[in-house]
Amino acid sequence: MSEPLVIPCPHCNGLNRIPAERLGDSPKCGRCKSAVILAKPFDLGQGAYASQIKGDLPLLVDVWAEWCGPCKSFAPIFQQAATQLSGRCRLAKLDSEANQQLAGQLGIRSIPSLILFRNGREVARQSGAFPLPQLVAWLTSQGI
Repeated sequence: MSEPLVIPCPHCNGLNRIPAERLGDSPKCGRCKSAVILAKPFDLGQGAYASQIKGDLPLLVDVWAEWCGPCKSFAPIFQQAATQLSGRCRLAKLDSEANQQLAGQLGIRSIPSLILFRNGREVARQSGAFPLPQLVAWLTSQGI
C-alpha cells in the first residue's frame, strides 16, 4: 500500500487521508461525510482558498465572471475536464466578481484564467478559454 494522500473536502475544507488506490472508491469526508472526490468543479471562495490549495491532489482553479462571454463558453469544457480528470486533479471555479479580494491577491488580470496549485503552491497559470484536448494536453505537460 502507498502512503495516503491528504485531500481537502470541497464541502467543509476538512483534511482527509485517502490511500491513492482508493481514490476511485468514492471516498467520504471523515468530518462531514460528503464526497471528497468530485467529478464536477466546486465553487471556491475566499474562506476556503487557503484550505483547498493544500493537499496532495492538484487543484485547477478557473477564475471567471458572470458577464464574461468566453468564461461562459468555457464552462462546459471545464465541466467535461472535471469528469475526465476525477481522481487525478480537483477542479474549482472562482467567481472573480464575488471574490474580488482573492482575485486581486492572485493577480488576476484577465479572465478566464486557469491556475494550477500543487501542495499549496501555484505551479502553472494559463489565460483564455480553449478546447478540452488542449486543456488536457496542458495539464499533462504539468504532470497531471
